Amino acid sequence: MDYILTTNALTKKYGHYKASNEVSIHVQRGDIYGLIGRNGAGKTTLMKMIGGLSHPTSGSFEIRGSKGENTEQMMSKVGILIENPGLYPNMTAMQNLKTKAIALGIKDDKFLEGLLEEVGLANTGKKKAKQFSLGMKQRLGIAMALVNQPELLILDEPINGLDPQGIAEMRVILSHLCHDKHITIIISSHILDELSKVATRYGIIHEGKLLEEESKEELFSKCSERLELKTSDIERTMNILNTMGFSKIEVKDGAINIYERLNEGGAITIALAKENIQTNEIAVKSEALEDYYFQLTGGQENA
Repeated sequence: MDYILTTNALTKKYGHYKASNEVSIHVQRGDIYGLIGRNGAGKTTLMKMIGGLSHPTSGSFEIRGSKGENTEQMMSKVGILIENPGLYPNMTAMQNLKTKAIALGIKDDKFLEGLLEEVGLANTGKKKAKQFSLGMKQRLGIAMALVNQPELLILDEPINGLDPQGIAEMRVILSHLCHDKHITIIISSHILDELSKVATRYGIIHEGKLLEEESKEELFSKCSERLELKTSDIERTMNILNTMGFSKIEVKDGAINIYERLNEGGAITIALAKENIQTNEIAVKSEALEDYYFQLTGGQENA
């Protein structure tokens, strides 16, 4: 695998509290990697460590094969927007960008104008940042994170508080940066429905721990419709299902989940009865991404 970022048991302690608890994630080049978690789950803490804004208590991480000690070399290829963009309110979008560029030794107005174009702020002219909408401020924050031409972009809750139009605009920008500009993106959010429209891989974090890490296809297969079957003999039932040509099946929590031919429940029941296997329960179940997440993390409180 071509990993642009890996973390190895990355941990951050505040006293006895572990805000990040031995988190190991794997971000492939070209991913839009969605960090899913409630407020306070540890997403921001993890991103701050990766972005060089916080020092890990233990564990390590690598960016492009370079370990965490080589911070200067790694951070030159990382763009980061965590919490507020840190804009100068009385400056225009271009003036804000120039301030960041000067600090990095960049003197190329055409390049900066191109960044404003990328995030849809090319026509803001002399309008000051304090007059920008929240969505415009977030987009300018992303432009500033792109000044050093990063290969990896870290964005913490960039759609939080945006209206539907602002969220849609952000989605277009992220897809463009990833697919057209070949920038790998790590994005955190607790708005799962919106994250599901853009992310290609997911890490689910709860109370500082990484619960699952999987591709979009793997995650959505767990959230799709399935036929849930409970019988008196799971092993023999699996053999019969295999004989009937079922292949997309798995045993989980004492039940057999079937992800194909969901309208054949009657035929399955008849086949089992012929072999004296009792069907205790059979039903089509459907689970949304949020339902799956709440089930995984133990309920909807504080979501």
